[in-house]
Amino acid sequence: MKARNSVEDIAGGIALRIAAAGAFSVMTATLKLASFDGVVASEMLFYRAFFGLPVVLVWVLTQPGGLAGLTTRRPWALAGRSALGIVSILCLFQTLTLLPLADATTLSFTAPIFATLLSFLILKEAVGPRRWAAVALGFIGVIVVMRPGGGEQAVPLAGLGFALAGAVLTAGVTITLRQLRDTEHVAAIVFWFFVASSVVGAVLLVFVGRMHSPATFGLLVASGIAGGLAQLFMTASLRAAPVAVVAPFDYLQIVGAVVFGWWLMHATPSLNTLAGAALIAAAGLYTAWREHVRRKAALMRASAPLV
Repeated sequence: MKARNSVEDIAGGIALRIAAAGAFSVMTATLKLASFDGVVASEMLFYRAFFGLPVVLVWVLTQPGGLAGLTTRRPWALAGRSALGIVSILCLFQTLTLLPLADATTLSFTAPIFATLLSFLILKEAVGPRRWAAVALGFIGVIVVMRPGGGEQAVPLAGLGFALAGAVLTAGVTITLRQLRDTEHVAAIVFWFFVASSVVGAVLLVFVGRMHSPATFGLLVASGIAGGLAQLFMTASLRAAPVAVVAPFDYLQIVGAVVFGWWLMHATPSLNTLAGAALIAAAGLYTAWREHVRRKAALMRASAPLV
C-alpha cells in the first residue's frame, strides 16, 4: 500500500495546486477583460458563482457520501463565513475594475499577512518576532507597489483601499475556516458558499445588472467555470500533499497576472509592482513556513508520551 503523502502524492498535489493557480489566473483575467465592457463587481460575483456552481455540484456528487456531505451542523456559522467571503470577493472584484491586473493580484496576496494579525488579535495566538518581521516586510511590499509620490504612476487610493479591505476580509475567512473545518465537510463549505454568492449576486443584479455583448457574456461564463475548477483543484491538492508544500505555488497567480496583463491587455508591470510582489511573496511564504513549523511542533507535543 502506498504511504500517505508519498512522493507520488506530493507531486500530484503540487500539480493540482499549479492547475488551481492557472485557473484562478484565467478567472481574474477574464473578469478584468469583462470590466472593460462595463461589467461591475456585483455582476462578477453572480456570474462567477452561478456558472461555477455546476462544476462544484459535479464534484460533490463524485465524493464519498455524495449529497450527504452537504449537511451542516452549524448553519449560522456557515452563513457567517459565506457573508464574509461574499463581501471580500466584492472588494477584490472592485479592485480588478480599478487597478491593473498585476497590481490587483499582488495586493490580494497580503491576506496571509493580515491572517497573522487577526490570529494574534482574535485567536490570541502567540506571534514571534520573526513572524512580525514577515508582517513588516509584507507591508513594505505594499508601500512599494503603491508608488507613493509617483504622481500619475501611483496606485489610486480607491483601488488600494478595496484591495486591502478584500485582503483583510479574506484573512477573516481563513480564520473562520479553521473553526468550521472541525465540524463541517469541505463539500458543504464550498457548495453553500457558491449558492450564497449566486443568490446575493442575483439580488444585486436586479439593481446593477445590464446587457452585455455576446463576447463579454462568454468571458463571464468562462470566469465562472475557471473559478469552479480552481476551487476544486485547490481542494484536491490539500488531500494529496500538506498545505505547507502546496501553498507556495499559489504565488504563481502573480506570474499569471503579469503574463495575462501583458498578453491580453498590453500592460507592462512597473518595477515597483515586481519588487513589491517579491517582498509580499517572501513575507507570505515565510509566514506559511512558520505556520507549518508551529503546527508540527504542536502535534509532536500532543503525541509525546506522558512520563
